[in-house]
Amino acid sequence: MSWIKTIPEGEATGVLKNIYDAHTKARGWVSNIIKSFSLRPEILRHFQGLFATLMFGPGGLTRVQREMIAIVVSVTNRCHY
Repeated sequence: MSWIKTIPEGEATGVLKNIYDAHTKARGWVSNIIKSFSLRPEILRHFQGLFATLMFGPGGLTRVQREMIAIVVSVTNRCHY
């Protein structure tokens, strides 16, 4: 559980509910990183665009290399996902 105030899935409405529903459909659950933006869904939209560009956009690294970097950063930060 995060110490950041978040809006639980059952209380989400409007744009936030749509985002939560899309994540649940795609992954089966809504991660805490997504919930950490729940008070500002407009910022979450920008974060999603940035993440998509970093992980899937053109660049000098392959998708596998990007994932390996993400794993190293997560392990270093003791993050389980």
